[in-house]
Amino acid sequence: MARRVEWLEEVVDELDLDGVTVVRGRAEEKAVRAQLDPADVVTARAVAPLARLAGWCLPLVRESGTLVALKGASAAEEIERDRTDVAKAGGGEPRIVECGGDILDTPTTVVVIERVKGQRPGSQRKRSKKKGQRSA
Repeated sequence: MARRVEWLEEVVDELDLDGVTVVRGRAEEKAVRAQLDPADVVTARAVAPLARLAGWCLPLVRESGTLVALKGASAAEEIERDRTDVAKAGGGEPRIVECGGDILDTPTTVVVIERVKGQRPGSQRKRSKKKGQRSA
């Protein structure tokens, strides 16, 4: 991961991008989440099923921001299977975008999910069986 972070930091410097922060860590780590304000765009490699990626990454995305998840050939099946979990995590309707088809033998499949307006993912409290009690 260190080499990727170093490369990304070099790209940010080379392109003179303002307001871009490269953070080394995993989206599911509380310490990483604590460092970050909601972002316009969060990217993720295909390291987990879409439901888990949405649960980890959508809390890092500002309302109307975008999660861009690099996925493989099973992207459509994952969207169908995980659509409900994506919505629970604060995501809108996932869509598939193929990138690089005109220059790559096998285009890259990307799932794009907009973070919908409303309550922040993970901020809902679950009601216990006893009326009025709440747990985080």
